Amino acid sequence: MDIIPRKMIQQLPFIKNTTAGNFFLLAGPCVVENRELCFDVASKIKAITDKLQIPYVFKASYRKANRSRSDSFTGIGDKAALEVLSQIKSQLQLPIVTDIHSEAEAEMAAEVADILQIPAFLCRQTELLVAAAKTGKFVNIKKGQFLAADAMKFAANKVVQAGNPNVMLTERGTMFGYQDLIVDFRGIVEMKKFGFPVILDVTHSLQQPNQSSGVSGGQPELIETIARAGVAIGIDGIFIETHPEPSKALSDGANMLPLDQLEMLLTRLIKLRQTVNSF
Repeated sequence: MDIIPRKMIQQLPFIKNTTAGNFFLLAGPCVVENRELCFDVASKIKAITDKLQIPYVFKASYRKANRSRSDSFTGIGDKAALEVLSQIKSQLQLPIVTDIHSEAEAEMAAEVADILQIPAFLCRQTELLVAAAKTGKFVNIKKGQFLAADAMKFAANKVVQAGNPNVMLTERGTMFGYQDLIVDFRGIVEMKKFGFPVILDVTHSLQQPNQSSGVSGGQPELIETIARAGVAIGIDGIFIETHPEPSKALSDGANMLPLDQLEMLLTRLIKLRQTVNSF
């Protein structure tokens, strides 16, 4: 297993002009709903993170390919959504992270994205991981809800062996029964041993999947609790889906953070990280 030194974290191109020891942030709406929403969210988060000196990557899926129901919103069209992300990247000078679901998508999304994200359900798909690796982009692999943290070294190694050392790993909860997830923070410590940046997906970790309605539930009131725990144990990055009106979001609204609560949350997390670093 090729191991990347921990100092690699500070060499990531989207980790710039930050206070020493801070975490970086991947945040945005679940999916590109329209141009106006994405620009509104991206510009507001950019203002907050510039103020707080938190490195920021804008997140939005250009396509949602893993919805529970066939009538759920999947996107505005690949070309239109990627154009929105491209405009955010160029006009707001923000790096972009978005999901891919097939080998064909890897090259297409890589024309815009700085980080290609592998959804948790697909983290063992060898051809997808190799295709993402061959783009040369950073590859953020979400840990499957069904996997032990130790097993993620094999997913990471598929990318490394394909010639790309730029791997990131994301914890997003482990199945706890049929309709709930739990975050085992021991897994974060285990994944950090591999030498790659490790991210905590705070909002998806609070999903309540497999509801009889076909629409996932969530516990957004626990977002700060989970985020604090991650920051306290030294997580490298925080992943948060946020929306001005989560109840009107077209995907994953039940576990989103209201956008107007983000600045206060990040302010508290910075203070916590500073305390932890003082040890």
